[in-house]
Amino acid sequence: MQVQGTRDLTQGTIRTQLFRLAMPIIATSFIQMAYSLTDMAWLGRLGSEAVAAVGGVGMLTWMAGSIALLNKTGSEVSVGQAVGKRDFAQARHFASHNVTMALLISLLCAAVLFLFARPIVGIYRLELSIADAAVAYLRVVSTALPFVFLSYAFTGIYNGVGRSSIPFYMNGTGLLTNIILDPLFIFGFGWGTEGAAYATWLSQAIVFALFIYQLRSRNVVLDRFPFIERLQRSYAMRIVKIGLPVATFNTMFSFVNMFLGRTASALGGHIGLMALTTGGQIESVTWNTSQGFSTALSTFVAQNYAAGKRLRVTNAYYTTLWITAIVGGVWTILFYFYGNEIFSIFVPEPDAYRVGGDYLRIDAYSQLLMMMEISTQGIFYGLGRTWAPAIVSMTFTYMRIPLALFLASVGFGVDAIWWAISISSITKGVVLTTWFFIVRKRW
Repeated sequence: MQVQGTRDLTQGTIRTQLFRLAMPIIATSFIQMAYSLTDMAWLGRLGSEAVAAVGGVGMLTWMAGSIALLNKTGSEVSVGQAVGKRDFAQARHFASHNVTMALLISLLCAAVLFLFARPIVGIYRLELSIADAAVAYLRVVSTALPFVFLSYAFTGIYNGVGRSSIPFYMNGTGLLTNIILDPLFIFGFGWGTEGAAYATWLSQAIVFALFIYQLRSRNVVLDRFPFIERLQRSYAMRIVKIGLPVATFNTMFSFVNMFLGRTASALGGHIGLMALTTGGQIESVTWNTSQGFSTALSTFVAQNYAAGKRLRVTNAYYTTLWITAIVGGVWTILFYFYGNEIFSIFVPEPDAYRVGGDYLRIDAYSQLLMMMEISTQGIFYGLGRTWAPAIVSMTFTYMRIPLALFLASVGFGVDAIWWAISISSITKGVVLTTWFFIVRKRW
């Protein structure tokens, strides 16, 4: 028996099911990425200093978004597995618990970033004018974190029940709003970097409002589950067990990037920091593609594994790998041969796009294995074994710090950071994929 708003993924063609799930998720990920790229593209016309200010804050909001993955992943897996077992009462409880927990955590994160904005931004040791702009930007966007966290939780719930197209429309509306408001607020009203922050705030508020409207009036999911529910230990602990490893390694990943950002600023000034943050946003084209298929695979695996259909699980994994390999190959070529040209779209200063082009060329070596790692994360998540990807990611991501410092000490300059990122991504792809095949043999 199905309840309103759910989709059965245990039947039908695997490739069709994966594409139907993955395409809206990928599009949603690109939309979320485009928020930052839109800001950077407009602010790049103000100069590399403005891009450095927003890019530094982007690492902090990335950290907050990483924490929000606790309930996004928790929703996808817990709700997905409950739907796979046809236990819809349990699915409703998991949905309510994820939303309640997301609200509580977001309020705490918003308070910390708002109250301690200046000492946090001080980590980068930026020039005073750039630091002031970054603090102002951070304080505005931090107050929108409850919208972001709750939208992540709602997205996870829709993904878990197999309705991944709904978040795409919500986030698409938010992006269009941001695209319209950015030039108006930045240049029309003359608000500069703060204008970009206000545009982002309003866009995220609109996405949140649309989710509320859809869940209550239009695309009803799980028979109008309650948004707020008294937390029960069994449900909360299950969500934490699933989502905490994902949130932890993504949060630690952002901490590592903050350290690398400080190192890039020391080695290359604000140009170095700008290249790291903007290059990372450009690279997220491949990251978001593989993350979309990984999320679709996670939902697909959660339902089929709970239903005992393990052959469909492994076949879906192999299908995901070859799809992401094709995409990764195309972007590897583009990053390697056209790095300068791609970077100059966002920051047209010659000194900036030369350094940024080096970032993309060095990072091109790791794209295929990076996408393999992220795809493999999806099958581990769907199985409920979220600690395995967390261990691999945390271990080798933290290796970027000593590796970057070593390479810098032997004369690589700011390129030391780009090589540390590329080498660690290659290693993570090899290790996690090998780990999965070891697990697969034990089935």
